[in-house]
Parts: sequence; structure tokens; C-alpha cells
Amino acid sequence: MQKITIKPFLFLAAFGTLLFSAGCSKDWLNPAPENELVVSDTAFNDPANAVRFVNAGYTNLLTWEQSSFAWIGVTSITSDNADKGSSPGDLGTDKDVLDALTYTATTPSFQSAWRGNYLGVAYTNQAIANVPQFDIDDNLKTRLTAEARFLRAYYYFNLVRMFGNIPLVDTVLSADNAADLDKANTQVAPEVIYAFIEQDLEFALRNLPKNTEYAAADVGRATQGAAAGLLAKVSLYQEKWSRALSLTDSIINGSVGNHSLVPDYATIWREVGENSPESLFEIQSKGTIPTAGVQQYSEVQGLRGATFNVPSSDVFSGWGFNTPSEDLDNAYEPGDVRRNATIMHVGDVLFDGVEILSAENPRHNYKAYVSRLQESFSGSAVVNKNVRLLRMGEIYLINAEAANELGQTAKALSSVNAIRARARGGVSGVVPDLTTADQGALRQAIWKERRLELAMEHDRFFDLVRTGQAGPVLRAHGKNFVEGKHERFPIPQTEIDASGGRLIQNPNY
Repeated sequence: MQKITIKPFLFLAAFGTLLFSAGCSKDWLNPAPENELVVSDTAFNDPANAVRFVNAGYTNLLTWEQSSFAWIGVTSITSDNADKGSSPGDLGTDKDVLDALTYTATTPSFQSAWRGNYLGVAYTNQAIANVPQFDIDDNLKTRLTAEARFLRAYYYFNLVRMFGNIPLVDTVLSADNAADLDKANTQVAPEVIYAFIEQDLEFALRNLPKNTEYAAADVGRATQGAAAGLLAKVSLYQEKWSRALSLTDSIINGSVGNHSLVPDYATIWREVGENSPESLFEIQSKGTIPTAGVQQYSEVQGLRGATFNVPSSDVFSGWGFNTPSEDLDNAYEPGDVRRNATIMHVGDVLFDGVEILSAENPRHNYKAYVSRLQESFSGSAVVNKNVRLLRMGEIYLINAEAANELGQTAKALSSVNAIRARARGGVSGVVPDLTTADQGALRQAIWKERRLELAMEHDRFFDLVRTGQAGPVLRAHGKNFVEGKHERFPIPQTEIDASGGRLIQNPNY
């Protein structure tokens, strides 16, 4: 098991930021020569540098610390949807303690998750501070700022869900400024973070283009629909039901862009499904040379120790971590197409004709699978696999949950049943429509639908905490969840030490 280090940084700027290249379609992810000094008094003379400031916030999404092994462990292996996987002796550094909920403040994955997201905050703060200094079209200047604020909101949403009380850093910091150091070492309540996230997303919603208004070269950038979707999700977490409902209504009715459920659930995570009408926001990965993909996202979850009906060299394999649990496998109703679109089982024939004859584990994450036979593949562990962060399946379920909480039963049933209709795969008599008019029963049904629709998409642990189900569900799954402790992850001890003890550890760690 080897971590591949990719340096996404293109220019080390004297004014204290990292810049990235722009280009066409996924080419705007292309790495360029590293460590080229940009002289501070000329950096703002090149209008292209304004885009590079913002691209730094996107490129951070590709890193190992931000979106790969630690993120998978913290968001998925901790939940009832997934097990550590791999082989018994391969602990993945700390994935065994994440699986058992026996982690501590020194567990490395939390340091990675903290550092990756705060690095994203730093990049976006740099962009927000510096883009206005460029002599470029005002509309472009506003759009770039809105993109940076959307990304900053995403990073803070991750941080507040993971750690709760965290520092709110909204400016570029200087190590020589006492006030800046104070800001970096002062925790604020989650409500303050959420209010800040909402401000960023409201700005983004007002100023970002719709997905239909971007040029082809800019596919993958934040859109009005993405801002509406993330703001709806943030509203869901705060039980702001009316706002969540109005935002998801605006997405479903096309007011903020062209978005819809795609007919075939299974295609969403394939290369042919990238940036489809289903998608509101994806991490753009480029697996062809030069690579600029999410670092080993698919490899750490790939089939381990497997044999196939084709030569093993024709199948992209991996480390076997984050395997779907038996409990998740059994949660699907008969005939639900989402089961076999989410879980690869030994004995399955995959979409590219590969049959899994044997494997180290009985189940693997199909949503992370990359086909060497039918998809772009350069021979690298960094592959052409976009990671879907916001999509229409979730928008319909946020709409359903909000409508149900507001007593709009018919609307809630309509939205959740749109999801179940797709799950039938065109077969009548399976995954029947929900009909209950009881608010409590419908609430439980919608929560279950979120589990099945969004399985292995890095939300299950947070959903369990948000809905108050974490303790009973995770203890039934054999995980020792302790109320008053495990709702938040521990602040990394390295960060507490670096603050001189000013950062305060979360309770019971």
C-alpha cells in the first residue's frame, strides 16, 4: 500500500499564495511547471492570474488529504454503510479505529481532514482578497469571487460537520499579525460557522451563472444550481425547512439551471455520466497524462485480491478499503436497481463485461470503480473519476424531507416517489410508491431512502448524527457510539499543540 504524492502547485508566489493554470474543459486541471516565482509587483499585471487564484480552490479538492483516504475513512468507514475492508492485517494506518469508533485526538485521518479543508479555506481566502485587484471585466471579477465563496462554504461545511466548534478564518492571515493569530486560534460555535456559510452561498447564488450559461471550457466550475443545492443542504442541517424547500423547488423547476434525474441510476458514476443533468457539482478528475485526478480515490477502494474472467491486467484493482456492509446490502428492497449499482459482489458481471470470480472481500464500492476496458485510463493510480458531491437524487430527498416537516404530505410523497420510481429500473411491482400520510412514518421512510440513494457518497455518518439516529443505529452495527462524544470528531491534537493550548478539545476526548 503506497500513497502517491502529487504536487498540484504551479507557482510559488511571493505574495503568499499558490496559483493554478486555466484551460479548456478538464484541461484547466492540468499541472504546469512547478515552483516558478511570480514577482509580487507584476503578478497582478497578468489577468490570467485572477483565474489561477480561484483554480487553487478547485485543485485542492484533488488532494490525498482533502478527498481521498482520510475523507473516505472519516465519512464512510465510521458509518453503518461501510466496513474497513481490505485484509485483516492491513489497517490503512487508522481505518480499523475509525471503523470501531475507538479513535482519539491523535488518529491521523482527523489531522488530514482538518488540514485539507483549512488549506481549501486558505486558498479561497486568497482568491477573494486578490481577485478584486486585477484589471479584468467586472462581471468576471464577480463570478470568480462567487466561485471562491462557494468553495469556501463547501470547505467550512465539511469542517463544521466534522468538528463543531472551529476557528472562523475569513481573511488572509499573516504570521506576523497578532490579531490574525488570535483569529486562527479562537473557536466559534457551529451557529456562527453556519451563518457564515450561508452568507457565502447567498452571494454565490446571486452571482454565479447557470450551468447552461458557462462555456464548454468552464464545465465543472461552480454554478447557480450548485450554490442553491449546497445552501439547501446547509438549510437541511439547520432544520430551516422553508428555505430548504424553496431552494430545492427552484432546482427541480429549472429556475437555477438545467438539472434533472437521469433515467439510469447505474450510469451516474461512470465516465459517460460525468457532468450530466443529474449533477450539480462534481470534483473534476483528469486521469489521462498529465494526470490531475483525485489522488487514489478509486485505488484505495478498488477490488483487492480478486480474480476475473479476463486477465487481471484488464481490471483496475486496489487496496479494498471502505467495503459496503452486509447491513447496507440487506437494506435494499427486492428489485431495487441501486443495490447492484452501488455494491460489487463476488459473482457479479460488471458493466464492462468483467466478472468477479473471487475477491478478498465479498463486497466492494461500485461507485468508485473505474473500467480499464471502457473508460479513459493512463495506467496511473490517479484516474479519470469525477467524485459527485451534489446531485439531483439528494435534491429530491431534501425537498421531500422539508415538505414533510412542513406538513405538505402530498408534495413530500411526490418527491420521494420520484426517487423510488427510478429505483424500479422500469420493472413494475418492485420498489412501490410510498403512500403513508403519517408524518413520523414518512420521516423514517425518507431517512431510509437517503441511506439507499446516497450510499457510499460520504454523508451517512453525518445524516445519522443530524437525525439523532447515530447511537442506536451504530451500536446495533457493533460500533460503540457514545452520546455526547461521537457526534463530533476530536480536534487533532497537533492543532491544539500548535495553538499553545488555546484550541479546546471536543467533549469526552
